This record gives sequence, C-alpha cells and structure tokens, in this order.
Amino acid sequence: MKRKKINLKKIREQAEVLALCTLFIVTTIAITPNVNASPIVHEFKNPSFSGIGTGAHYLTIENQEHSRKKAIEEALESARKAAEREAENTTLAKFIRNLESRIYAQFAKQLVESMFSNDNPASFGSFVLEGNTITWNLEVDEAGVEFIRLTIVAEDGTTTEVVIPVGTGNFGQDPDTPPAGGTDG
Repeated sequence: MKRKKINLKKIREQAEVLALCTLFIVTTIAITPNVNASPIVHEFKNPSFSGIGTGAHYLTIENQEHSRKKAIEEALESARKAAEREAENTTLAKFIRNLESRIYAQFAKQLVESMFSNDNPASFGSFVLEGNTITWNLEVDEAGVEFIRLTIVAEDGTTTEVVIPVGTGNFGQDPDTPPAGGTDG
C-alpha cells in the first residue's frame, strides 16, 4: 500500500483560516449588542377596513362632502348675483329705470296739482298703481281746517295714511295769484 503524503503546509494554512474565522465570529458576537425585533404585523390604515376610529372617519368624510356642497352652492349664488348685477347695469336697464322714474315723477306732479289746485280742486280721487290702491279725500276737521287724507293700501293689505294740511305754507295757494297783502314782484 502506498502511503499518501500529508501536506503539512496546506493543513497549517487551513488551520490558520479556520482560527481567523472563529476569532472573527467570536469577536463579532462579543461586540454586537443583543438585537431584539418584534414580529411584522400587517394592519390596515383605513378605518373602513380596520374598524379602528371608523366613526370619526365617517364624520370626517361627511364634513368634507358638506364643505364641498356648500362651496359649490356659494359659487353658484355668487355667479347668479353677478349675472343679476350685470343685467341691471345694461344701458337698456338704466334707460328703463330712468324712464320709470320720470313717469312716476310726472304722475306725482299731476296728482299734487289736482289735489291742491284752487282753480278747479278735486275733493276726492283714487287710482291703482302696481297693485297698490291710492285714494285721497279733501276733508274738514271740527275747527274748519281743510286737510287731505291720502290712504295707500298695499297688495298685502297694509295701510298707510298721510294727512296733508291745506292752506298752510304755500300748499293751498294758487301759484298764479299773489299772496294776500303782498306785491307782485
């Protein structure tokens, strides 16, 4: 039988490598502190899935929906008001307002002239203006003082009375006749 030659040099090298590896492992274990870890547990963050804080989550969602609806409503209302303002500021709308104002002023002037005219005074009258009934009567109180009672009955039934004295100041005087005892310019 043949004997194998043992290579001592190779065995020494392997022993040195094994000693170094062992020394490295022992040193690493000695130097490294104890490591603790907790198990990895999966949990849903959304309360709709986990059930934790679900009520508060639903309230938050409801509040967000309400805020969005309110913001949309406010934006629509703002746009509607802007459109109304724009429609009221057209040239035609301004012309119609001015025309109505002048017609009402002329109408009021004629009414006052018929109530206070000394040439041919009217003792009563009535008319309807946009659903409101306006009447006037020339009346005399116990002291013999004349006054005009102007009564306005609105569409909703509310009544407003205005009592206008006749003959005080310049109300009862004919503009064509000079004041008593005075001179004509």
